Amino acid sequence: MPPSRIRPPFDADERTQLIGWFDMQRAIIHWKCEGLSDADTHRSVLPSSPQMSMAGLVSHLRWAEHTWFEVVLLGRPAVGPQFDDGPEDADMMVDGIPLPQLLADYARQCAVSNEIIAAHALDDVGKHPDFRVAAASLRWIMFHMIEETARHAGHMDAVRELLDGEKGYY
Repeated sequence: MPPSRIRPPFDADERTQLIGWFDMQRAIIHWKCEGLSDADTHRSVLPSSPQMSMAGLVSHLRWAEHTWFEVVLLGRPAVGPQFDDGPEDADMMVDGIPLPQLLADYARQCAVSNEIIAAHALDDVGKHPDFRVAAASLRWIMFHMIEETARHAGHMDAVRELLDGEKGYY
């Protein structure tokens, strides 16, 4: 089940606010995909960004969560399409993968990220020796991932409107 699209309370502590805003953006990603046909989920509507489909964006966000929380913060091996020697935007190349599978993969990755967030202090820094960004704290990573997820939610809003005319804010 996707997280709630409810803003965190005004008087919540910092961690609760960060998690609340992050979960709200994640929920918007799921919401933007509701009711799309399989063909539309994989259709690109921006000629200059052929990989930017609804399905491609979901996959990209799944791999962004993996990269920042598992690889950068925990120092786990850098595995995934974005680390292979394949083409740029490989994490968005998802032809043939149904959107429900991509959304389930994203939800599972978010659950892993949530466990990592819960187990670490906001001041903890990354551990991966090969990435300069490992100097970032969990707080910085969470702010970045809120920004990353919200930016792509905005992309999805525009893509969705171009696909079928659906629009709206949570």
